[in-house]
Amino acid sequence: MTDARFADADPAPLALLAGDAEDLTVISALVQDAVLQVSDVSYDSRHRQLALLLNRFRWEDAEQARREDRPYERVRAVLLISDVQKVQSDGIDRRATDLVLELLALQWQPSDDGAGRLLLDFAGDGTLAVHAECLNVELRDVTRPYIAPSRKQPQHPET
Repeated sequence: MTDARFADADPAPLALLAGDAEDLTVISALVQDAVLQVSDVSYDSRHRQLALLLNRFRWEDAEQARREDRPYERVRAVLLISDVQKVQSDGIDRRATDLVLELLALQWQPSDDGAGRLLLDFAGDGTLAVHAECLNVELRDVTRPYIAPSRKQPQHPET
């Protein structure tokens, strides 16, 4: 009997939870280059949750797609941030509901009491600052993967 390889597994939808900065690093990498419209951002102050409906590039499948010479994929996913106290935006016109945003990274800035700020950095210098009691972030794929419209892997200029 041989060990199973990751490549042999069925591509299951992602369902991840971040409760610390190390976990958040993984989620941040997986949502890099996700695109969404401003209208896909919803803050529910009563339930203290911020939800973003993303078109996420499937970074976890990119190497295999390249090896198999098949198109890259995206998937619709929900990024849910809980225990939210306040949300602020900078450089994002929340009234421009058709504006397309490209998510670049998530960063946690903890304070001494366990609370902190989660920064969602977007291309074009836009930022959402989410003040939260604690780091509580969930990423969940909600559709089947589909072929990326560009059929290309996102590229980043080397610095």
